[in-house]
Amino acid sequence: MQLTNLTAISPIDGRYRKQVDHLQEYFSEYALIKYRVFVEVEYFFFLADKKFFELPGKVRQHLQKVVEKFGLNEAEKIKQIESITNHDVKAVEYFLKEQLDLVEAGSIKEWIHFGLTSQDINNTSIPLSWKDCLEHDYMPGLLNLKNDLRKLAVQWKNISMLARTHGQPASPTRLGKELMVFVERIENQVQLFSYIPYAAKFGGATGNFNAHTVAYPKKDWIAFGNEFVERLGLQRMQFTTQIEHYDNVAAHFDCIKRINNILIDLCRDAWTYISMDYFKQKTKAGEVGSSAMPHKVNPIDFENAEGNLGMANSLLEHLSAKLPVSRLQRDLTDSTVLRNIGVPIAHTLIAFRSIEKGLGKLLLNESKINEDLENNWAVVAEAIQTILRRENYPEPYEALKELTRGKTSITKEDIQTFIGSLAVSEEVKRELTAINPGNYVGVYPAF
Repeated sequence: MQLTNLTAISPIDGRYRKQVDHLQEYFSEYALIKYRVFVEVEYFFFLADKKFFELPGKVRQHLQKVVEKFGLNEAEKIKQIESITNHDVKAVEYFLKEQLDLVEAGSIKEWIHFGLTSQDINNTSIPLSWKDCLEHDYMPGLLNLKNDLRKLAVQWKNISMLARTHGQPASPTRLGKELMVFVERIENQVQLFSYIPYAAKFGGATGNFNAHTVAYPKKDWIAFGNEFVERLGLQRMQFTTQIEHYDNVAAHFDCIKRINNILIDLCRDAWTYISMDYFKQKTKAGEVGSSAMPHKVNPIDFENAEGNLGMANSLLEHLSAKLPVSRLQRDLTDSTVLRNIGVPIAHTLIAFRSIEKGLGKLLLNESKINEDLENNWAVVAEAIQTILRRENYPEPYEALKELTRGKTSITKEDIQTFIGSLAVSEEVKRELTAINPGNYVGVYPAF
């Protein structure tokens, strides 16, 4: 069968393809080849700029056009070469040498891939594609989601509601503040993420510039390598084997996993509030909530997001645990694994959109929120006993415990009767009587 959205094995390339097909610019086989071509050409230009050879203007312009106009046809040509060489990076080298032959570049074509091993190209190409995706797609998507949460937090900042700890009624809070919990958690992780550099390996077959040094022993190849990698926008690791040690990209994976855990927490809270009827959901004409129960509007967006975030985290866990481990100076186990780094990003971006869709469908049900507050006057017991402590009232906690613990219902009247029986001043009684579940919400920073 022909590969289509219906025949694809992975839902990333099938059911969800429309949502994430732009990721092919970073993580497809085509993208990897394109980034390799870019790095090889940049290295060739860098050698010329450092006066290792004279580079005619027409040759530079031709290679610049090769990079700028690189497309599927060029990638196919490289794959055809690979079918003969059985080596993907060597195929890129031969492709570029063929391009140089087109402009009669002569012997300078041998400066393509000078002194390098394949991983000097792979361990700069993949970090570049990873960096581009995170900066252009992942981080903007995360920040947009965070901003949506903040807008809802501001919109609902004055909505008092019953809090629940261990699933039981607890000191009231405000809905906006509870959403700000997730905003702050995301912001903290974004800050941590920003401290992690995009690392690259560039130093020859086993990381020591052996071939470079034997050819030009007086050249400062360490400074050369550092400058070249920094020109690409990456940070060169100074002590490496044949491959980059992947510790920093593993830190990226772990940070994304933590962010995903925060979003799973958000999804479960939103799901629970919907089940408690604190939120209704907007309906759309023609949509069906259940194949059997016509009345249902299921919280499918938060469920879908939770599932995709879980899939992403499973993969991120393996990536961060496996990639930093390699036998001696290199084994090949990182190669297959690295080709999958786009998969958890795809699942994560699908989850972002599901959460955004779910948040956009939420309709606040204030009457249910207020009903729960009114039905849980026992939660002001903490406030009353704390003020009584301030007044040196004997055993206030025990008195409130006797009144409220385990009771099926404590009403406003029960609380006010209790306050009236206290041996305290009328001023304190007025202070206590003014407390209710809707205004006993504490303080927190402005937002």
